[in-house]
Amino acid sequence: MKYKDYYQILGVARDAGKEDIKKAYRRLARKYHPDVSKEVAAEEKFKEINEANEVLSDAEKRAAYDQLGSSYRPGQDFRPPPGWGDGDFSGNDFSDLFSQMFGGRKQAGGSRRHGFHGGAVPGQDVEAGLTLTLEEAFHGVEKHLSLSARDGTRDVKLRVPAGALSGKRLRVPGKGQRSPYGGPAGDLYLVIQLSPHARYRLEGRDIYLDMPITPWEAALGTAITAPTLNGNVRVKVPAGSRSGQKLRLSGRGMPATGGAGDFYVQLQIVLSGTLSDAERALYEQLAKLSEFDPRPDYPKD
Repeated sequence: MKYKDYYQILGVARDAGKEDIKKAYRRLARKYHPDVSKEVAAEEKFKEINEANEVLSDAEKRAAYDQLGSSYRPGQDFRPPPGWGDGDFSGNDFSDLFSQMFGGRKQAGGSRRHGFHGGAVPGQDVEAGLTLTLEEAFHGVEKHLSLSARDGTRDVKLRVPAGALSGKRLRVPGKGQRSPYGGPAGDLYLVIQLSPHARYRLEGRDIYLDMPITPWEAALGTAITAPTLNGNVRVKVPAGSRSGQKLRLSGRGMPATGGAGDFYVQLQIVLSGTLSDAERALYEQLAKLSEFDPRPDYPKD
């Protein structure tokens, strides 16, 4: 019996996890299934893929395979290690034993079963978009969806965790395409997209709010109420604040397991579009009294 490198057959590393092995098997099984594949020697390749998957997806078989076959190269004659079984097995006997252990299940009559979960290729995975408001993403939300697919409608119920950002993929098992060969359905992957917000903007996990203030609030200092996504917060505006200056509220941005982002109140000094006579007189008086020059490096009249 020639040694087969099941890891090489599936195209995975020797330390690959169960999910990596499952994904590799699904991809190759779809490619080489003899009912649909146009690849040369697809049936033989398909049997080899199933044989590799049956061993590597079973913890006990994989451990035995790793122990017995770790020192061999693909195509090399398989022989028992020195002292194996105290000489009870010849090379041929051991090859037969190894074939029985790792050669795949057999049906009555000796034919191999070469399908996923007993005979069929799984359905295709499906990817779809899921648009959320910033409030939904911040707090988390439960969604009930009805998605149209080529083979019918999918009714999907899922919980979106708090702190989801654009680009995050959520997996819903068994809600992908149905298998045409009787196998399990594929998975549904929902890709989060956050809709623009009229008041807030998101940069990474930090949330920004433009806060209008008057010239005298900026000059004299004040306290204002900032509406955050987690409730109102009283914020102190220091005297002499500038337009564009940012006031940070630590940990009030988008939630995350490793630590939430921050919330920034960005000050915007605004002027009234119309002035009363008294207001105009005060501004004129200020212009005469003040020695402040905002353009010290610019040409003078």
